[in-house]
Amino acid sequence: MKVAMVTQFPRDADRPVGGVEAVSVNLARALATSEGVELHVVTLDDEGQRATEPWHGATVHRLPRPSGSMLGMARGAGRRLVSSYVAGLAPDLVHAHDTYGIMVQGLQVPRVFTVHGFIYGDTLLSDSRFARLRSWLWKRVETAAWADQPNIVSISPYVRERVSQFSAAVIRDIDNPIAERFFDTPSQPEPGRVFSAAVISQRKNTQMLVRAVKVLRDRGVDVQLRLAGPVIEAGYGEALHRLVQQEGLGDHVQLLGSIPSTQVLEELQRASAFALVSLEENSPMGIEEAMAMRLPVVSSNRCGMPYMIDHGASGYLVDPFDAHDIAGALERSLARSAALGAESRRIAERRFHPREVARRTLEFYQEIL
Repeated sequence: MKVAMVTQFPRDADRPVGGVEAVSVNLARALATSEGVELHVVTLDDEGQRATEPWHGATVHRLPRPSGSMLGMARGAGRRLVSSYVAGLAPDLVHAHDTYGIMVQGLQVPRVFTVHGFIYGDTLLSDSRFARLRSWLWKRVETAAWADQPNIVSISPYVRERVSQFSAAVIRDIDNPIAERFFDTPSQPEPGRVFSAAVISQRKNTQMLVRAVKVLRDRGVDVQLRLAGPVIEAGYGEALHRLVQQEGLGDHVQLLGSIPSTQVLEELQRASAFALVSLEENSPMGIEEAMAMRLPVVSSNRCGMPYMIDHGASGYLVDPFDAHDIAGALERSLARSAALGAESRRIAERRFHPREVARRTLEFYQEIL
């Protein structure tokens, strides 16, 4: 079976940027070692040079990224370039991810499209200029792409519920895969230590997580929140720093900034709980990685997160607008870290291990063909 995976793919596979690149690396590595699969990864590259290179049993094809906005490129020059190149490969099946699904619209090859998120929703929650207009434009483009696809992989039932309103595709729920190292690394938890990995932004609701730490501090609970991630909304980041300073939380909240994946693994090793109280998420990789590392997870009771966490058994779901609710869940998670973390690990092995995700993906390919 000759498969063309059309997706974002990093030059350094050990340093993917963002969830889509990480998923693509993990899935490609697992598929490339599957019997009977000839895998070709097609990606647009900022270096500007066309190149083909072997990678872990697959072949990676890098095409020069056209200039312009992502929206314009996905519908124009990028679409023409990618569709033409993929057609020339003559694959048995094309598996597109994220915005690359827009670029292969109409391609007369059996196709699968993994919907990783909703750009229009993320745009609406951002503080960017003309957010409402840009969100409206993205929604038109994204929903048209869903309607065109004959087969869709949904990374969460939450995604399926939204996509199925606009598409008659065959939709299969298949979780994102995470790297095997998160299953292989032993934990060394430190009491009271909470880790969170996400960009600092309004959508990630970072300030409310810090307010929950203040509630715990005021109760006399010994807690240390370690926040990893860059500030992507300057005003929000400045307000977060002021909050930490004004409430005297310098000894309880550490802002780590952007850290490499090796340091993320070390932080997960030493944590006793993981927290992510975003306002909008589909199936966060950070939650999956924490679960594989035997950590209880405190997360929002909305969007895709309730489909990942067994409330009271592997972690707790909270109201993301209620600092006291978040604080209570963190305190319970820290007190029951070992028991909750063991259930997290069982769920992760069954749903997020790359071997299992590749197996379910291949079954879907075979049904389509």
